[in-house]
Amino acid sequence: MTPTEAGTRPRVEGEREQEILAATLEVLAEVGYDLLTMDAVATRAKASKATLYRRWRGKPELVVAAVMCHHSGTAEVPDTGTLRGDLLAAYCGTGGIDDRRAQSVLSAVVIAMGRDPEFAEVYRRDFIGPKVAVSRVIYERARVRGEVHPDSDLEILAPSLAGIVLHRAFLLGDQVTPDLVGRILDEVILPAALHGPVA
Repeated sequence: MTPTEAGTRPRVEGEREQEILAATLEVLAEVGYDLLTMDAVATRAKASKATLYRRWRGKPELVVAAVMCHHSGTAEVPDTGTLRGDLLAAYCGTGGIDDRRAQSVLSAVVIAMGRDPEFAEVYRRDFIGPKVAVSRVIYERARVRGEVHPDSDLEILAPSLAGIVLHRAFLLGDQVTPDLVGRILDEVILPAALHGPVA
């Protein structure tokens, strides 16, 4: 059976879908994106490959769906009343940037984006896009409260926290903790947000 033929059958949903997505994350964390195959996921999930193609067009869509499922709940916009609190809530906790499994998955995803343009396009559209939108809301709301300078460029400022944290995790080998994220906020992000660009 080809993927096209399988796509005409009823879609995989509910608990079975969650099992397949969990199996996808397990395989991704173990072998990376390059070595992940639909066959390997099907075997891990005790499903047929045709079952996977009933729900996902191919590997890029399946992996992005699995990553999004793991981060479910983190797409909501935190509202703690402060920029610091909102950013800590958005970046830390289950599925957050300090989650060890999330870091393993992210490492595989970063490699995949550099090697597979189709995957990169799907990931940026379906995962990064909503994250950017959440971040924008957090900073815009903080600007209204007076925590962000009116002239701050949010296109530069908003992704800065993730960039610094990921640099420390993947290049410097630091363990990402809420304490580390908080220190980066206090030393870099919050002062930059409040004081704005240098004239």
